[in-house]
Amino acid sequence: MCSMTELVERLRRGEALSKPELVALIEGDDETGEELRALAEKIRIENYGHDIYVRGLIEFSNYCSQNCRYCGIRAGNTDCMRYRLSFDDIMHCCAEGYELGFRTFVLQGGEDPYFTDERMCAIITAIREKYQDCAITLSLGEKPRESYQRFFDSGADRYLLRHETANPEHYAKLHPVRQTLENRVRCLYNLRDIGYQVGCGFMVGSPFQTSENLAEDLLFIRELNPQMIGIGPFIPHAQTEFRDFPPGSLRLTLRMLSILRIMLPRVLLPATTALATIDSRGREKGILAGANVVMPNLSPVSVRKKYQLYDNKVCTGEESAQCRFCLEQRINSIGCRIVTDRGDSKNR
Repeated sequence: MCSMTELVERLRRGEALSKPELVALIEGDDETGEELRALAEKIRIENYGHDIYVRGLIEFSNYCSQNCRYCGIRAGNTDCMRYRLSFDDIMHCCAEGYELGFRTFVLQGGEDPYFTDERMCAIITAIREKYQDCAITLSLGEKPRESYQRFFDSGADRYLLRHETANPEHYAKLHPVRQTLENRVRCLYNLRDIGYQVGCGFMVGSPFQTSENLAEDLLFIRELNPQMIGIGPFIPHAQTEFRDFPPGSLRLTLRMLSILRIMLPRVLLPATTALATIDSRGREKGILAGANVVMPNLSPVSVRKKYQLYDNKVCTGEESAQCRFCLEQRINSIGCRIVTDRGDSKNR
């Protein structure tokens, strides 16, 4: 096998590394990690400059019909305090966000049967008509292709759907029997075929995950060639069966961010809230490792603590303006700047 430096250089040149070669990069020493980080930062600057795109996250429902074993809002969690935002609540969040400079709204929720296609299309249409210069991103889970098409026709631009893991056996350990990797992948390709800017992703350090699984994730992502990739460390939730598993490591999450930036130089790559949850400067470290998107919360403060996918989530008590300007100061401190435009992906 090549040396670590040679593997990093081949990755930079766009060569398709084998699964064993990717495992070697994932498991490499700290010197390899710094080599990856420095190159990823350089590539981010070459493609996006020092601009960091900001997305306004609206968590509009924590009802969910699914029972993912790691998730705090899973259907089986009877201790979860459920809520749904009204149409007017959602539009108020958008108005507040627009005033603060947000030009992408991310509507995220559990797979809530209350929000039928008709209700979602009405919300999407209203946002599109009022904020024509903004992008609308959805993160609503698995849907029939017909639903995805209706949302797209109503004005949605992007769709985030983490594939979670590219290994079927690992997927089965994270989800109940009725959920399959085959269907999750089918959804992603349906979204791509319809014309969405597509985002996939996975948790780093999820229960039973191996380096080989992470290499398989990288191989899948290379094949899908998405516009966005959302990754973050696994963080356990006390009301799930994975409550006693350790969280994913900051070190490995940053390394995976760097590998992804080098592998797909023009992709949009968020520094997630989960990163900020496991490390007080997690977002900044994520950007220095190649990330170029942050997603502060626009949801009403009264419901933020109820949307707990994992424990100890940060920024649940901050007002939208407070969170926005705190982030801006943090981003400025590492030589970058938040920009207020749609920030479409350059990866086509």
